[in-house]
Amino acid sequence: MDTLLVAVGSFVGFIVAYHTYGRWLSKRIFAVDANARPPSHELRDDVDFIPTKKSVIFGHHFTSIAGTGPIVGPAIAVFWGWLPALLWVVFGSIFIGAVHDFGALMVSLRNRGQTVGQVAERLISPRASLLFLVILFFALSIVLAIFGLVIALIFAMYPESVLAVWISMPIAIAIGFWAYRCGGDLLIPSLIALVIIYGCILLGVYVAPIDLGRILSLPLIGAETGSWLDKFGSVVVIWTIILMIYCFMASVLPVWVLLQPRDYVNSHQLILALGLLMLGLLVAGLGGQANLTESAPAIAEDIPLDAPPMWPFLFITIACGAISGFHCLVSSGTSSKQLNSETDAQYVGYGAMLLEGALAVVVILACCAGVGMGAFERTVTEKGHQYVAIQTESGEMLAGRAAWTARYDSRKGWKAFNALGPKVGAFIEGGGNLVAALGIRLELAIGIVAVLVASFAATTLDTATRLQRYVIQELAGKMHVPPLANKYGATFFAIVAAGSVALFAGEKPGTGGGILWPLFGATNQLLAGLAFMVTVFYLWRRNKPILFAALPMLLMLLMPAWAMIWNMFNPDSGWWHNQNYLLMSFGTTILGLQIWIIAEGVIMWSKSRGVLEERLPPLETTTMAETTGGRSCRDVGTGHL
Repeated sequence: MDTLLVAVGSFVGFIVAYHTYGRWLSKRIFAVDANARPPSHELRDDVDFIPTKKSVIFGHHFTSIAGTGPIVGPAIAVFWGWLPALLWVVFGSIFIGAVHDFGALMVSLRNRGQTVGQVAERLISPRASLLFLVILFFALSIVLAIFGLVIALIFAMYPESVLAVWISMPIAIAIGFWAYRCGGDLLIPSLIALVIIYGCILLGVYVAPIDLGRILSLPLIGAETGSWLDKFGSVVVIWTIILMIYCFMASVLPVWVLLQPRDYVNSHQLILALGLLMLGLLVAGLGGQANLTESAPAIAEDIPLDAPPMWPFLFITIACGAISGFHCLVSSGTSSKQLNSETDAQYVGYGAMLLEGALAVVVILACCAGVGMGAFERTVTEKGHQYVAIQTESGEMLAGRAAWTARYDSRKGWKAFNALGPKVGAFIEGGGNLVAALGIRLELAIGIVAVLVASFAATTLDTATRLQRYVIQELAGKMHVPPLANKYGATFFAIVAAGSVALFAGEKPGTGGGILWPLFGATNQLLAGLAFMVTVFYLWRRNKPILFAALPMLLMLLMPAWAMIWNMFNPDSGWWHNQNYLLMSFGTTILGLQIWIIAEGVIMWSKSRGVLEERLPPLETTTMAETTGGRSCRDVGTGHL
C-alpha cells in the first residue's frame, strides 16, 4: 500500500502544480498571447518550421526529452535511498525542471525559434553566444555517444525488443506521407501502428528475437575458422554503427517524414506502456506484492566507500527526471519551431516535464518495490539469453529487501552502481515484475518494458542529432567553415564525432559512451544553469520577476560545478589522480567555458535591467507559395500535423 500512496501522492502533486504554478508562469510571467504569430507560421518552410497540433508536438517533445536519462539516473540514485531520489524528482520537476523547459520554449518562441545559444548573443553578448554553442557541441556529443551506447546495450541484452523498435520507423514514414501529402488524420493510423508494434513485441519474445550475437557467431563462408562477429567486433559496436547511420537519415529528412509521426506513434506506445506500469503498481500495491519500505531503505546507510557524496551528486545523477539542460535544446531547437500557438506552450513545455517527472517516480518504484517482488538476472551465453532467478543456496527465490540488496550490493562498489547496463536492467526487470502483476507472463512483460526504454532512447538520439546539426551549422557560420554550414555536412560531422567517441574512446571498441557517462550528469546540469541564465536575462530586461528562475539558476550552476571538481580532483578516484586525461580535458574545458559565460553575464547585469535587447532584423517578404515550393496550404496538409 505504501508504494501506491507514494505514486498517487506524486501524481496528484504534478496535476495540481500544472494548474496552479504552471498557469501562473504562463499568464502572469510570460503573458502568452493567442494572437502572437509563432515562428512555425512566420518562418514556415515545412522542413524545420511547420505549424503542428499541440497533441502531436506534445508527443514529439515528451518522447524527445524523456530518453534514458529519467530511467538510468533514478535507477542509480536509489542506492542513496528512495526518499532523497523521490523528493528531488517531485520538487525538482515542479519548481525547477518544468520552469526551465517552459522558459526556454517561451524565450525561443519570442525570438523566431532561435536556440537559447543564439538568443544569448543579443540578451548577454556575442561572446556568450559563441561559448554557449561550444558547450552545446560538447554536451550533445556526449549525449549522442551515451544514448547510442544505451540502445545498443538494450538490443544486445534484450533481442526481443529489436523488431518492435525498428518496425516503427517505416510505419512512421508511411503515416507522415499519409498525413502530410494526403491530408489524412494521424490518430487512427497511429492506433493501428500501436497494434502492430505490440504484435511485434509478441513476435520478438516468442518467435523472432533478433539476436545479432547469435547470427554473427555463424562461421564465415569458405573460412576454416572465425565468425562474422570476430570479423566485425562486438554486437554493441555493430548496433552503434547501424544507429549512427539511422541518425544521419533522421536528421536530414524533413520533420514531417519521420520525426513527428514516429514520435506521435511512440507517444501512444510509451503512454500505453506507462499505463501498464501504473496499473501494475496499483494491483501489486493493493495486493501487497510491491512494498516500497520493506524492499529498499528510505535513506541508505550501507554506502560503498568509493561512492561520491549525495551532496551534490544526487542533483546530477538524477538529471532528466528532475531537470535537464538537454531539454532546453529540445524546447528551443525543435518544439519552438513547430508550436502552432503561444497558448500551447504551457501544455508542451511545462506539462511534458511533469509527465517525465511521473516517469522518474515510476522508475524509482520499479527499481525498489518492483525489484523487491523477485529479482531476475539476464545471463548472456553462447546459446542466447535466458532469465535466471536469484536464489539462496537452499533454492529459495529472493524477494523484498534481500532481492533489492542482491541487485544493489554495496560490496560491488560505486563503479558497479554507476554502470549503464545493469541499471537499465534493474528498471526493465523491476518494471517487468510490476507489469507481470497484471497477469501478463514475465518474459512478455520484460519485453514490453525493454521496448519502452529503447523507444525513449531512440527518440532522444535522433532529436539530439538534429539539434547537433543546428549547433554545428551555427558555429560554421560564425567561424566561416562553408562545408559544415549545410545540413548534410553538419550532420555527417556530428555523426563522425559522436560515433568516434562511442566506438574508440574506451579501452575496447564500443565502450566510449560508458567512459563519458561520468561527464554526462554534470555537463547536462551546467547547461541547465546556463539556459536559466538566458531566461533570467530575458525577464530582467523586461522588468519582470526573476527570483523564481534565479534561485534554480544558482543551484544548477553550483551543484554541477561542485560535482565536476570533485570528479576531477578527489584523491581516491579523481580523473587527475588516475591520469584519465580524456575526462580531465572535457571537464576542464566545460568548466572554463562556464566560468567565462558567467563572467560575461556579470559584466552585462547592471547595464541590462529594463533595457530591451536589439531587435531581430526584419524578415524578407515571401509568399506562402515561395516558402512551400509552389504548393498551396491545401497541398501540404495544413492542420493535420
